[in-house]
Amino acid sequence: MRRLILLTVATAVTLAGCGSEQADSSPSTVTVRETVTSVAAAPTEDTEAPTSVVVPTSAPTRSWTMPDLTGRNLQAAQDAIQALTNDEVFFTSSTDLTGRGRNQVLDRNWQVCTSTPAPGATFTKDTAINFGVVRVDTERCP
Repeated sequence: MRRLILLTVATAVTLAGCGSEQADSSPSTVTVRETVTSVAAAPTEDTEAPTSVVVPTSAPTRSWTMPDLTGRNLQAAQDAIQALTNDEVFFTSSTDLTGRGRNQVLDRNWQVCTSTPAPGATFTKDTAINFGVVRVDTERCP
């Protein structure tokens, strides 16, 4: 004899608006549910105790292929990653390849020379993406 057990976990999140154009400023609650299926088998002549298997129902991790963004300005490269992943990957980092450690404040003023992961490699939303950059018009890629 087998039993099928469904377990539903609910988490409540309260959202509050913060804009002058919002007519109703009362918080809204969103409930997120995750279902886990557990299957237990009754003991048979060959086994002494029931066994169980837990199968999470979460979706598989999506992946994408890193495009070749060398030569583009940093802002265009960031926009391309966001468009490719439908904003699942929103943040990317960048590094000054001259070794001077400069921050990239105006992304359009920086040219992409390298990327990690490399063009053609597969990445997920958990992959750290970094662009190696130099200043547009005044510096060349090393």
